[in-house]
Amino acid sequence: MIVVMNLGRSEAQRDAILERLQTLGLRGQEISGVSRTVIAVLGNVFPELRDELSTMEGVDEVMRVSKPYKLANREVHLDDTVVELPYGVRVGDGHPVIIAGPCAIETEEQLWAAAKGIRDAGAHILRGDAFKPRTSPYSFQGLGVPGLKMLKDAGDRLGIPTVTELMSVRDIDAVAQYSDVLQIGARNTQNFVLLEEAAKVGKPILLKRAIAGTIEEWLLAAEYILNAGNPNVILCERGIRTFETATRNTLDLNAIALVKRLSHLPVISDPSHGTGRWYLVRPMSMASIAVGADGLMIEVHPSPDHALSDGAQSLTPGNFAGLVREVGKLAESIGRPLAAVPERIAS
Repeated sequence: MIVVMNLGRSEAQRDAILERLQTLGLRGQEISGVSRTVIAVLGNVFPELRDELSTMEGVDEVMRVSKPYKLANREVHLDDTVVELPYGVRVGDGHPVIIAGPCAIETEEQLWAAAKGIRDAGAHILRGDAFKPRTSPYSFQGLGVPGLKMLKDAGDRLGIPTVTELMSVRDIDAVAQYSDVLQIGARNTQNFVLLEEAAKVGKPILLKRAIAGTIEEWLLAAEYILNAGNPNVILCERGIRTFETATRNTLDLNAIALVKRLSHLPVISDPSHGTGRWYLVRPMSMASIAVGADGLMIEVHPSPDHALSDGAQSLTPGNFAGLVREVGKLAESIGRPLAAVPERIAS
């Protein structure tokens, strides 16, 4: 349920509604937009409440929210959410951004070669994981905190925001200290304790869709973060597991277009994990931008043949530069040019 306030409502009128909700064991969350201000009513709402709230001063109308995800719902929040990152990078403002970098941080030399390559090519955000969720316990698990320090150093030297995966509650403080954005991977999309604890840090969160998660489950996972008081959520479609074995996953372009309609949160695409094939990353990147994605997440490695993780889906810096040029032309042609890249502050 949402309470739509009059344009001339007073703070006292708003506070009266919030206090009334609190006495009923409910919680009200004010959401101010360009076109209207609403109070989202959270909790076990009873039918008679609609009539009661409709009579209170400052209320224009009271509406039921049809979907179980209340705060992520566009019915509640008509305006697109724009997530602000360091160095002036904005996600969700109509100008797609590109996130790129290695799947896993292996060495300082490998990370710097990838970071400098993607920054020179026009990427907006550097990715690189220091903690890796691997199917086999014998696979490379990441460098841990030393890798996080390398990521921060590269980001600081190049003047580019960073994102890395958070796998466990025990690593929240370290990841938050060294990264600008916390990524929740597909295996942890429904790790609700991790979602709530990560939200409390206050940093933006990039939330990937679960390996076999429905769109509703994905948005409800985002709801955990929003309900914990963190509005800065970036959704990421990374492909889902289907019967098809020719590709690693099936990149669900339907989901990008549909979620942009259902939710106000920015949605980016990960065609690297979505296909598992480096030569499919370019066409699926183009398709993702065409259906409305707010950005792309691309894996880039200076030597994919020697990568310790996901080399088959990684582009070389040279191939990545070509992708950025082509995606940029497409984005420009459909009236959604790529976001501007701040001047590089190091070489």
